[in-house]
Amino acid sequence: MRTLGIDPGSRVTGYGVVQQAGGRIVRVDHGEIRIKSGEPFTRCLLRIFDELTEVIERARPDAVALEDIFYGKNVKSLIKQGHVRGVALLAASRSGVPVHEYTPLEVKKAVVGYGQAEKQQVQMMIRVILQLPETLPPDASDALAVAICHTNTRKDAVL
Repeated sequence: MRTLGIDPGSRVTGYGVVQQAGGRIVRVDHGEIRIKSGEPFTRCLLRIFDELTEVIERARPDAVALEDIFYGKNVKSLIKQGHVRGVALLAASRSGVPVHEYTPLEVKKAVVGYGQAEKQQVQMMIRVILQLPETLPPDASDALAVAICHTNTRKDAVL
């Protein structure tokens, strides 16, 4: 089972691919798609779509797991994040890979054991779970957490 996790963000979109190998989960790939300041948002969306499509083609996942929108006070940021999620859903759906969705609470609980965990706690647990020599960037760690959450829970609902 190979899973691509995506942490959609309007400034940084993280991705991470994990695979079950024997009794453990191993990292296959990870990265962050960073948006340049001042770049038109439509171009940003196209770049995110193109890069996620490339990751899907390269990784050939059995499933894509996507983090749901985090509810916050900045409506404009939430709308942009919604656009990025739509692009990620489109890229995954277009590839024919089943898409699953998890709330931030579900992801943190699955990885850290506590739904209100801080970003640094998620980063540390990703390092421990995947037996990595270094701590990964926050958005790549979050994406790997989404992939691990799906690998361990395998939600049946497909979007």
